[in-house]
Amino acid sequence: MYEYSQSCLETFLKKQGQLFDEPVAETLEEAEEFLEDCMAVVVSSLKEVRSYLEESGMDVSSMSLEEIAEIEEVFALDDGTYLIVEA
Repeated sequence: MYEYSQSCLETFLKKQGQLFDEPVAETLEEAEEFLEDCMAVVVSSLKEVRSYLEESGMDVSSMSLEEIAEIEEVFALDDGTYLIVEA
């Protein structure tokens, strides 16, 4: 089981609307449960985001790192890492 930081969970709660039409979580506990269920990951750089998405079958080879940062499944976290949520 992956452990998500409080900051990560708070960011997901605040920004979940970028990926979902309606909230999927309203509390930190619900956010953590949801992220665990969909096996969300935290990576340390946009290059790692690119690698993860490529391994998942998404064609991002022609996208710049700035474009990758704008993908709705990618959440920039306050500590400079990135949360990837595949819905």
